[in-house]
Amino acid sequence: MKAILRLTLIPLAFAIAIFACKSDDPETPQDPELPENTIDSKDIFPALSFDQPVDLVQAPGDSSRFFVVEQGGTIKVFSNAENVSSSSTFLDIKSKVRAGGERGLLGIAFHPDFKTNGYFFVNYTAGTPLKTVIARYKATSTAQADPGSEAILFTFNQPYDNHNGGSMQFGKDGFLYIATGDGGSGGDPQNHAQNLKSHLGKILRVDVNGTAKGNYSIPSDNPFVAGTTGNLPEIYAYGLRNPWRISFDMGGDKLFAGDVGQNEREEIDIITKGGNYGWRIKEGVDCYNPSSNCDRPGLIGPVHDYDQDDGDRSITGGYVYRGTAIPALAGKYIYGDYVSGRIWALELDGDTRKSNTLVMEGKGNISSFGQDIKGEVYYLNYGQGKVMKVVNGNLN
Repeated sequence: MKAILRLTLIPLAFAIAIFACKSDDPETPQDPELPENTIDSKDIFPALSFDQPVDLVQAPGDSSRFFVVEQGGTIKVFSNAENVSSSSTFLDIKSKVRAGGERGLLGIAFHPDFKTNGYFFVNYTAGTPLKTVIARYKATSTAQADPGSEAILFTFNQPYDNHNGGSMQFGKDGFLYIATGDGGSGGDPQNHAQNLKSHLGKILRVDVNGTAKGNYSIPSDNPFVAGTTGNLPEIYAYGLRNPWRISFDMGGDKLFAGDVGQNEREEIDIITKGGNYGWRIKEGVDCYNPSSNCDRPGLIGPVHDYDQDDGDRSITGGYVYRGTAIPALAGKYIYGDYVSGRIWALELDGDTRKSNTLVMEGKGNISSFGQDIKGEVYYLNYGQGKVMKVVNGNLN
């Protein structure tokens, strides 16, 4: 992930350990500006605060509740009402989770049929040696999950304690997509992201309803499912450094990833099956390793990237706005930067960048965005432990 460090370390270590971005590419076009105060954010549940929140979701078909993932190993649940006074513990697996720095309980995804089967999936770091665990749990009621119900889908080793990715999303195809970092250190020293025999630096895709591999199966059209070369069949796309938050556009089929850079650039990618997004050959639009002459056939460039010159050093991927409360944001991808606290709206024309508009500044350590069933967008302020909603500033 980007560098969700403990608060005593956050801005500096977070910025250096996971992110980056700058470049000598041609100057980008001047972007439009929204009228002052058009977009703002609101502490939508003022009585609630959370301990190092890193993910915010609603269960499929249920707009009455929210779930917040706390990095230390708990998931909280609470009513979707501004006057809610308390949250309760939905799942506590602190005894399994190795938290701290960029490690911890990092993501959750509810099964599309959660209302029927009670299944949800988590992504956490554990153990010595360190490893990522992708596991399924089962809810026993609308407000409680059974910590003893764990069924592990698979694990993979983490060579360092940073760049763990952690985001998970179900696609409209019913498959689970899992974002993984390159394993950490700096510069991907083992070149994991380009190695198709490694889970690291990838978007993985699995069928959680199958049992061919124990608690999951491989979708038959995954790009590396055939052959005997040893390439991992779970891989859907590769060449990523530390994708910190992926999301599907609920109004379309695009899969977005905010990929944290090394020392120069932060990037947004549109993920396609079998795509190679260039790390560590390239960092955004720049050459990284090699430092020049890095253009190669088949590499997919970012739909948008930005440099670190203004203190924007760790991208947090967001969501395409599909709500109704803020017409100015309709169809735009809302994302932010953990270090600077800035939030932007990226507008596309097909798969091409049309404009990128700064809509908010000084919004704290943005660790994750969330989206409710109606398409409204939220974000988590990691340092303050708050759930913030993106709102129409003129009406706030």
